[in-house]
Amino acid sequence: MSWIILILVGALCGWLASLIMKTDAQQGAVANILIGIVGAVLAQFIFANLLGIGGAAAAGNGFSFWSIIWGVVGSVVLIAILKALRVLR
Repeated sequence: MSWIILILVGALCGWLASLIMKTDAQQGAVANILIGIVGAVLAQFIFANLLGIGGAAAAGNGFSFWSIIWGVVGSVVLIAILKALRVLR
């Protein structure tokens, strides 16, 4: 059951981040899921572990409001990195 929640939250976070960064037309469902999952892990690493922001520890921990918010933030950061490397346009 946790894999299904992981995929659903990843898809939601990746889709919302792609709308914010205007890359939705380039990405499909699989890319949204992958970017959402990796973005949540990235947010947890950068914001919770490195910067010590307490709420960021919720990223990637199930289906909650803060998990989705931090997942979207991490996904936006990931898309910005991918745009800078010219993987996405």
